[in-house]
Amino acid sequence: MKTALMIACLGHIICGITDRMLAYTPAGRFDMGKDTKDSEKMKKLFEKMPLSRIEASMLVGVLALFMAGFGYLELSRWAGGYSELSGKIMYISGMFFIVPITAHHVLCGAVEWFYVKLGRTEQALETVLCFFRRTAAAAIAYLGLLVFAVTLLVLVISGRTALPIWACLFNTLPLFVILAPTKLPAKGNIANAVMFLGLCFMI
Repeated sequence: MKTALMIACLGHIICGITDRMLAYTPAGRFDMGKDTKDSEKMKKLFEKMPLSRIEASMLVGVLALFMAGFGYLELSRWAGGYSELSGKIMYISGMFFIVPITAHHVLCGAVEWFYVKLGRTEQALETVLCFFRRTAAAAIAYLGLLVFAVTLLVLVISGRTALPIWACLFNTLPLFVILAPTKLPAKGNIANAVMFLGLCFMI
């Protein structure tokens, strides 16, 4: 149990680093929502972005999310010992998160890779944004994470586990709410890493 949770914690830390590799170019931070509206700004942002960095982010990110999967499976098994229904819900939602989010991570990297490879032109930007919009459905993975977190939260708060009620703080949902107002990158990965680390010492 503890080994699986520690592996998951490490996986989310590594995944957070790979997210940062995509979000920060040598010329500054890349904001998908704002910067893609300005072709000239995009061209400058990715002027010195090495393709090897994007490739490393995609490949290492896949490994990191595979590592994280052990934690979701183990917490599902643990929850099933207190509530069979909760365990099944967490297992299904956990896998629903890990599989599509891995694809989403790779697709986000692919958008940057092709933009740089195609010469950072206005047409290249239009092409990769079209690709991103057509594959954005993979982001539905976050629905799986939400269901997983809510199920775990309810299970702990209801007192059905051996954990004290305050242990509900070691949960992605409240942790993300706390981190949301900050400027920290990879907030979701930080929240997940803290959840697995905290539960590793409590279970």
